Amino acid sequence: QVQLVESGGGLVQPGGSLRLSCAASGGIFSINTMGWYRQAPGKQRELVAAITSGSSTNYGDSVKGRFTISIDNAEKTVYLQMNSLKPEDTAVYYCNIDYRYATRRTSVAWGKGTQVTVSP
Repeated sequence: QVQLVESGGGLVQPGGSLRLSCAASGGIFSINTMGWYRQAPGKQRELVAAITSGSSTNYGDSVKGRFTISIDNAEKTVYLQMNSLKPEDTAVYYCNIDYRYATRRTSVAWGKGTQVTVSP
């Protein structure tokens, strides 16, 4: 069974930076994409950033130019460097993986989430 372990969340002041990490383990034959989503209280979960195993990236409009996603395929780990953080970035951040576990068999897994709070 695939597991995702997230780390790096916490409390930071506006304008500060944080780096999130998410390591995947278990029955992964290959990675299609890994990404980060976030959910603030009372809001729907939204895409923050996603990256393919070939390093093609996609970002949510609200984080473009401030956040950078990267992937280490060998370690099955995805990173999210978050700069110029704003109070509206406060949310629980969830790691996501779309992976292949057998020939023509794919699945998706989610992490448990890590809290990011941006506050003076």
